[in-house]
Amino acid sequence: MVVDDCGNDKSIEIAKEYAKKDTRIKIIHNKTNLGTFAARNNGVKHSNSEYLMFLDPDDYLELDACKKLILLIHTYKICQFSFTQISNGVKLKSAFKDTLKNLEEFKGIYWNICTLFVKKDFYLDSLKELFAIDKKLLVAEDMLAFFFLINNLNDNGYLQVDLHLYNYVDNSFSITKRRKNKEKIQDCLDDYFYILKYIKENKILKENLKSYVLIYLQIDILKFLFNNKEINYFKYKFLKKMYKVKLFFYHFLK
Repeated sequence: MVVDDCGNDKSIEIAKEYAKKDTRIKIIHNKTNLGTFAARNNGVKHSNSEYLMFLDPDDYLELDACKKLILLIHTYKICQFSFTQISNGVKLKSAFKDTLKNLEEFKGIYWNICTLFVKKDFYLDSLKELFAIDKKLLVAEDMLAFFFLINNLNDNGYLQVDLHLYNYVDNSFSITKRRKNKEKIQDCLDDYFYILKYIKENKILKENLKSYVLIYLQIDILKFLFNNKEINYFKYKFLKKMYKVKLFFYHFLK
């Protein structure tokens, strides 16, 4: 399933050439650019498979990834697998253990949704509350989807395996890393605060998971700001807003 989100490169033209040669390839065309979160969910709704996997631009899966995962998932709702990060030709591998996690242990896991093999029905049921979001999210959409999936699991629904099946290509020209100008940075901050507010007010997430997500989001915002030397203005604005609306860790843990 390929979703055309009205990008400005020739990716869809390339996809069309492949679709001519392989009838299994389906292309969904969005009328306007909806962003990763909405585009991905649009693809899910049009899919006809029992299981789902997600692949971001520039990244690639090992050729036998689907075969290995379909043999492992059995009665589980989600199977999470390891990934290899490729940066400047250097490969760095994640180190997941072959283990079954319970919900209390989820605080130490990597939450990228692209490292998941998940049952479609479970995905749709878990994220149904999020489908109503009409805001175009630029950042943290993976985390939002991931934790809503985890929230809907029981202790026997998740399997983690140490199989390096996903290859993440660290591209310096990726969407996130191109966000340098003030307008785009402000959009990212608006998304962070939108998600913070949404989760804080939402009554669906379990309280222990909700507290962790809120803290993680704040850390993610700080990393986003302080890793970029060009946006001191936004560091000041963010810290001022953090104080003003009392978005400090202990307020969420009371």
